[in-house]
Amino acid sequence: MSDNHSSNTGKMTNYRWVICAMLFFATTVNYLDRQVLSLTWDEFIKPEFHWGDNNYGNITAIFSIVYAVCMLFAGRFIDWMGTKKGYLWAIGVWSAGACAHALCGIGTEMWVGLENAAALRAVEAGSDMAVLIATVSMYFFIAARCVLALGEAGNFPAAIKVTAEYFPKKDRAYATSIFNAGASIGALFAPLTIPFLAKAYGWEMAFVIIGLLGFIWMGFWVFMYKRPAEHPAVNSEELAYIEQDAHEGAAVKDQKQEDEPKISLWKTFSFKQTWAFAVGKFMTDGVWWFFLFWTPSYLNAQFGIKTTEGLGVALIFTLYAITMLSIYGGKLPTIIINKTNLDPYAARMRAMLIFAFIPLLVLLAQPLGQYSPWFPIIVIGLGCAAHQSWSANLFSTIGDMFPKAAIATVTGIGGMAGGVGSMFLQKFAGWLFDYSDQTQMSFFGFEGKPAGYFVMFCICAVAYLVGWVIMKALVPKYKPIVLK
Repeated sequence: MSDNHSSNTGKMTNYRWVICAMLFFATTVNYLDRQVLSLTWDEFIKPEFHWGDNNYGNITAIFSIVYAVCMLFAGRFIDWMGTKKGYLWAIGVWSAGACAHALCGIGTEMWVGLENAAALRAVEAGSDMAVLIATVSMYFFIAARCVLALGEAGNFPAAIKVTAEYFPKKDRAYATSIFNAGASIGALFAPLTIPFLAKAYGWEMAFVIIGLLGFIWMGFWVFMYKRPAEHPAVNSEELAYIEQDAHEGAAVKDQKQEDEPKISLWKTFSFKQTWAFAVGKFMTDGVWWFFLFWTPSYLNAQFGIKTTEGLGVALIFTLYAITMLSIYGGKLPTIIINKTNLDPYAARMRAMLIFAFIPLLVLLAQPLGQYSPWFPIIVIGLGCAAHQSWSANLFSTIGDMFPKAAIATVTGIGGMAGGVGSMFLQKFAGWLFDYSDQTQMSFFGFEGKPAGYFVMFCICAVAYLVGWVIMKALVPKYKPIVLK
C-alpha cells in the first residue's frame, strides 16, 4: 500500500464525487457558452444584422458539423494527451471561442464600411446592403462557432474518461447523469443571466462574461485532478471501491490504462458496439440541440414572448427545471440491476427503452399550445429530461463494452455521429421555418411557422424509439470488447 493511499480509520474517502462536481461545473460552463447565441440572436443580434431563420439555421448547422468532425478526433486527442492536459486544452479553446463572438459585430462593420451597430440597424430591410450585412456577419459568427465547437468537442470524451477512471461500472451512469445535469443547469441559469447581461451591457459583453468562466474552471482543475492511484485525497478503501471491476475476471477486467493494448481509430469502427453507440447519438443528439437552440425563438414566433420578459424567463427556467429530473434517470439501471440481477448493459437498455417512450409527449406540444404556452414548455421539458436520462445511460454503455484505453475515442466517434445528425436537423429546421412562413404551409390544422414547428416536434418525438430499435438490433446482448 502506497503512502498516498494509507488509511488508519478504514473509512472510505469520497474524493471521486469532488471530481464529479468538477465535471458538472465544466459541463455547466459548456452549455452556458453554447446558449448565449440562442438567447441573444432573436432579440438583439437578428435586428442588427438583418438575419432570417435560415441564417441562424446555417450557423447552428455548421456548428453541429464542425463539432461532429472535431468529436471524431477529440476523443483520440484526449486519449493521447491524457485527461488532465486534454481537458485544459478543450476548455481553454472553447472559452476563447466563446469570447470571440463579441468581435463579430466589429468585424462586420469594418467589412461593409459602416461605423457602428446603429448604422447596421438603419440599413433598409431587404436591400442589397442588408443582405450583405446578414451574409458577412453570418460568416463571422460561423468562424467563432467553429472555434467554440473545436473546444467543446473535448468536453464529453474527457468527462466520460474521467468517470471511467473514478467510478466502478455500476455507478458510472449515476455519475454521468450528475455531471450531464450540468447541461440542464447551464441551460437553466442561461435565461436568468444572459438576456439581462445583453440588455444591460450589450450582447457582446454577454459572450465575454460567460466565456471567462471557463478560464476560472481551468485554474481549479490544474490543482485538483490526478488519477485515483496517484491522488493523495483517495485512500486505499476508496481506490479499492473504484477498482472493484478488476475482480470480475480476466475476460472483462479493467487493466491499468498504461498496461492496456492500444486500439487504432479505424479498428474501433469494426465493432458493432461502436456503431450501436454512434446510432444512438445520431438519432437523438439533434433533438436536444434543437430544443436548446430553437425554444427561445419558438416562444417569440408563436406566442410573442421574449426572453427578456418575466414570462419568457419563467418559461425557459421551468423547461430546464423539469429537465433536472434526469438526475434520477441515471439511478434507474442500478435499481434494475439490484432487483433483477441483469448485467449492466441489459439494465441500461431496459431503462433507455422507458426513456424512449417519454418524448412522444412532445406530439402534444402544438395542440396544447393553443390553450397556454405553459403546456408545450412542460411537455418539451419532459422530453428534455428523458433525453438527458437517455444520454447518461448511452454514454455509460461505452464503459460497459470497451476498455478504458478506448473510451474517449469511441465517445468521440459517437459525438461525431451526434453532431452530423444535429447538423441535418438544424439545417432542415432553419429552412423549414422560413419556407413554412413564406408559403403559409399547412400541417394538421396549423399554418405558417407553427406548422413547421409541429413537423419538427413529430420528428423529435419518435427519434428515440427508432434509435433504440437499431441499437438493440446491432448489440442484442452484453458483449464486452477484449483487446489482445
